[in-house]
Amino acid sequence: MKRIFIDEQYCIGCRLCEIYCQVKHSKSKKILKAFREGQPDVMSRVLVEEIGSNSFAIQCRHCKDAPCVGACISGAMTKNENTGVVICDEEKCVGCWSCIMVCPYGVIKRDLKASKVASKCDLCSDEEEPVCVKNCPNEALKIIDTDKNIGGEYGEK
Repeated sequence: MKRIFIDEQYCIGCRLCEIYCQVKHSKSKKILKAFREGQPDVMSRVLVEEIGSNSFAIQCRHCKDAPCVGACISGAMTKNENTGVVICDEEKCVGCWSCIMVCPYGVIKRDLKASKVASKCDLCSDEEEPVCVKNCPNEALKIIDTDKNIGGEYGEK
């Protein structure tokens, strides 16, 4: 299963991961049009947090036993058993926010501009590599296959 990990010592808080995430999930898919032509409200599905001089990006961890999937009353939150990716089907989401309440990482957000649905990282499943990872200038974000890295630096506990 692939997951995004942050190497906090290299994160400079530039927020390019947020910007590229917003562009990826915009209608135009173009950086200037996404922000200039009527889509300034597109939400980033990654969030850069800052504590003192430290900054780090957080996004969905695609938990093995994803509590958001169990809490979803409409069946919008599902986990692909082959890839481990947890996605939200925005067509099925009814905006009950149960997923938000049970997420242990606080990374599922209310997308009030898009018909009041839940919004979360989808690992850019239609891309070879998530855009936040691909565009991190300091390579602080890494996509790691945890199945192949068992016991390594990024192994699951």
